[in-house]
Amino acid sequence: MKTFHKILVANRGEIACRVMRTARALGYRTVAVHSAVDADAPHVMLADEAVPIGAAPAAESYLRVETLLDAARRTGADAVHPGYGFLAESAGFARACATAGLVFIGPPAEAIEVMGDKAVAKRRMIAAGVPTAPGYLDAEQDDERLVAEAEKLGFPLLVKAVAGGGGRGMRLVHAASELREAIASARREVQSAFGNDTLMLERLIERSRHIEIQVFADAHGNALHLGERDCTAQRRRQKVIEEAPSPVVSPAMREAMGRDAVAAALAVGYRGAGTVEFIVDDQLKHYFLEMNTRLQVEHPVTEMITGLDLVEWQLRIAAGEPLPLTQEQVRFSGHAIEARLYAEDPYSGFAPQTGTVLHWRPAAAAVQPDIRIDAGVIEGGAVTPWYDPLLAKVIAYGRDRDDAIRRLMAALEDAPLLGLTNNARFLRDLVDHPSFRAASMHTALLDEWATGDEAMLQRPVPDDELWCLAAAVAIGRGARPASVAGFDLSLECGGTKRTLRVELGAGSVHVDLGATRHEVDLGSEDAGWLDYRYDGIRRRIALVRDDGGHLHFSRAAAGLVFNEVSPFPAADAAHDASRVRSPVAGTVTQVLVVQGELVTAGQTVACVEAMKMEMKLVATVASRVETVRVRTGDQVASGAVLVELEYDKEA
Repeated sequence: MKTFHKILVANRGEIACRVMRTARALGYRTVAVHSAVDADAPHVMLADEAVPIGAAPAAESYLRVETLLDAARRTGADAVHPGYGFLAESAGFARACATAGLVFIGPPAEAIEVMGDKAVAKRRMIAAGVPTAPGYLDAEQDDERLVAEAEKLGFPLLVKAVAGGGGRGMRLVHAASELREAIASARREVQSAFGNDTLMLERLIERSRHIEIQVFADAHGNALHLGERDCTAQRRRQKVIEEAPSPVVSPAMREAMGRDAVAAALAVGYRGAGTVEFIVDDQLKHYFLEMNTRLQVEHPVTEMITGLDLVEWQLRIAAGEPLPLTQEQVRFSGHAIEARLYAEDPYSGFAPQTGTVLHWRPAAAAVQPDIRIDAGVIEGGAVTPWYDPLLAKVIAYGRDRDDAIRRLMAALEDAPLLGLTNNARFLRDLVDHPSFRAASMHTALLDEWATGDEAMLQRPVPDDELWCLAAAVAIGRGARPASVAGFDLSLECGGTKRTLRVELGAGSVHVDLGATRHEVDLGSEDAGWLDYRYDGIRRRIALVRDDGGHLHFSRAAAGLVFNEVSPFPAADAAHDASRVRSPVAGTVTQVLVVQGELVTAGQTVACVEAMKMEMKLVATVASRVETVRVRTGDQVASGAVLVELEYDKEA
């Protein structure tokens, strides 16, 4: 038995909060660590103690092993929970904790090491009889060898970083012409994230599903699984929706996959919580993908269908206790679905977003035990470019899959997050899409939609009712003197401008849209929600105003922002072809041009990484590079000019 009393959570965001809640329920004291920009973050407020550990970049704070160990020493913490991400799958960190006399709430360093190297893990799985996909695993890493091996495997294939995770360092290659750039890009990304640019190749199993098995093992030789989770809905190899159980897995298939997952854990002397991920082909044959040696983002769906607290299991196993159940005692009930609420724009290539959370009241949706929201942000907090764009997880439980989908859609509508662009409406539409409802999705489907004309990836637009309501709210703020009976009001939303004829009545506003005329009565406004009547029908909507006078509404989980159009024209800096600007705050990972160089339209001139995404910035016209303002490694603000171009504007 390993006795510990105070747990330092070496992480941030929703997972740090999640771990602390269970730790405190079991009587443990908790310690938070935080970077400079996270000083007032929710996980800091929830902990008993908090220690500042450095600047905003993770490499200067959350990834500094010695600083984390020092924080544990200073606060008297005797155990460390790594959460997920950051150092959660670092064998070096696990060893450092052990050397410092701290209980590492996770698997042994040796198991992390084996499973953290995808090539080594795959060899170990082959030896254990776990099915794997064909690929190249050798240590020879020069480009020519990788190209030669790729040609043997055939295309399409995956270039994968052996130390990657969460989709990082993974590139899908459709043809030989794409291979060298994919190799360079994967190496660059994973070197920055994990400090190891070793790659492997794997034949792509097309139209596949991503199904994983939750496993647990203790220090007494016991191991079991807690069923599967289906994580097939992905974009760019990043999970978007997860559910349990999988709608395509039969009891016999669950038994087979569970048996292989437990064999995988036993093959590396595993202990604690882990997830064995499989790719499943269109014949429902499964192949080992990787093992995540930590708690998964999507663990809540397993908790909801088993009634178990997986963090509690982690803590008890770390303390030396045996598994609380046998495999035969594990029971499954109902269906659970988790949607990842991201700070990203699904209608603009899923580009990451930053900003201030103006409205976020998740308790409004999580009033029933069937809805759970694990959040890492609070109202008034800032979302920065330094970390993963995950804002919260919205989880719904139902008697069956249809129940869970219906409740999840309602929860996404009932807990709007306003102030910065996010993917809530996309999530709502996705779980209601015929492909999702029919369980006919595959891991590349969302990426295929992004290159086509899929309707659900068209940006939501306000209906006439919302235009009328925005007009009524705008003049209700005192934008017009009461003595003026009627006037034209120009509003803009999402790039669309409309001029509406507005007339003030006795306690109501009449809006003339040309073909139709509508009456709006504004009611009470409380806690970010506005009551109103539209043509006599009473409704309620989330509304918040920012300091710039913009009106932020949420309708059917879509955030829509209105502002009054200025009568004075303004220069559109965003469409100035002579300036290549960073779309977000982030880090410059590549500068591909020099002063005086001639570039063509569509040529990449620089790359910026933010929130786990590398974005290529291109010249939109044929031009000459006049000035390069940045260097690789520079931190840049959103909208910052990186490269200035000179071109023939008349041509």
